[in-house]
Amino acid sequence: MDEHTKTTPPAARGYEGDEVSVGRLFAFAGGVAGLIIFGVLGSIVVFKFFVRHQPLGPPASPFEDIRTLPPEPRLQITAPQELKRYRSEQDKALNSYGWVDPDARIVRIPVTHAVEILLQKGFPVRSTGQVVGKERQVPTTAPPAGSSQVAPATVGTKERP
Repeated sequence: MDEHTKTTPPAARGYEGDEVSVGRLFAFAGGVAGLIIFGVLGSIVVFKFFVRHQPLGPPASPFEDIRTLPPEPRLQITAPQELKRYRSEQDKALNSYGWVDPDARIVRIPVTHAVEILLQKGFPVRSTGQVVGKERQVPTTAPPAGSSQVAPATVGTKERP
């Protein structure tokens, strides 16, 4: 080979040369092998440390079949039966009479009966100027002729809890 090719950097030549540093390859391979050996030995030391300081206790007997239940909430075992029972309880509550709060004298009536009562009495309608929970200026009298002012009246309503 030409002396000029060996001393010229690869960028100036336009291609990479075929010279390889075998010593650097062996150094890299030795470094990787050293890291692997160091990792294995470190793992052995840590394992022995934990075995010594955290014993597992006596071995489990194969004749003991004691299972501890996991904490609540647990998965449903019989979900279809539980769903059927829940729906029947809800249907019973929706289609029967009963007390919601006996002290406050609040009762529960069937949904069909409640719909009939609402259709007979009509739905509650709010007046046009009323706003629940706020005070609002509502015109109560007609403005004088030729005037653009409105006589305000304050309508106060109770706030809902």
